[in-house]
Amino acid sequence: MDFKSINGGQETLCIKVNKVYDWVTRQVDVPLLAFNASDLAAGTIVFDCDGITPGDDPCAVLGGNFTVECFATDETGTPVDPLAPGSILCQEIPQPEGRASGQFQLPDGSTVTLQKVKVLKKGFVVVRITNPNGLSCTTGPIPWAVSEKFFLCAPPGTFLQCEITDFECDANLICRAVTTTPGEFEFQQLDVSINLCQNVQMEALVKLEITADFCQPRPDMPFVCPPLAFPPQCPTVFPGPGPSPA
Repeated sequence: MDFKSINGGQETLCIKVNKVYDWVTRQVDVPLLAFNASDLAAGTIVFDCDGITPGDDPCAVLGGNFTVECFATDETGTPVDPLAPGSILCQEIPQPEGRASGQFQLPDGSTVTLQKVKVLKKGFVVVRITNPNGLSCTTGPIPWAVSEKFFLCAPPGTFLQCEITDFECDANLICRAVTTTPGEFEFQQLDVSINLCQNVQMEALVKLEITADFCQPRPDMPFVCPPLAFPPQCPTVFPGPGPSPA
């Protein structure tokens, strides 16, 4: 089937779209999350060791040989894709006096007026420690947050559009040997480091006049129904030989 252009040419169109006023990328390092033995005793950091009681000390349960992994979760501890929209909160921090403006000099010597935009990012991670026997200890959801400021073209009426493009979480568990009991270990410290990359854009919904062609659907792909196929019969047993002629 052939498709013809509407009216056969370009037309002037009015469309409503999000216009990008500014766009930057940045790597951010979340301040190190460090937990010591006092935090473990106070319940600031909690471990679940496969139902073992008491299981609050992963070093005592797992020994000194283990692997550590860290991954993004929601507030209940369910793993999430950190790059999926909404998995990590990223929003503008309102400023009482609005976005402050400042003059900045460009490499060519000209000046430009930009606005200060404060951005908050926050989420949760879980750390899982596993020993060679397959026994594991898992923390509860650990909250993290980081705030940043950007100088962007962000006039009144624009809004923040934030996208996480890369996420890394690394954890390091330090156990120390119990001097009074050889072969046993106790919790000393857990360090969690989080790094992420982000796209930060300032956008506004605008109406634009453009000259363009109307889009047309592509031809549908032909589909031919396959021929009907019947299972082979067993004529020697069914329906069997016909009656003998008289």
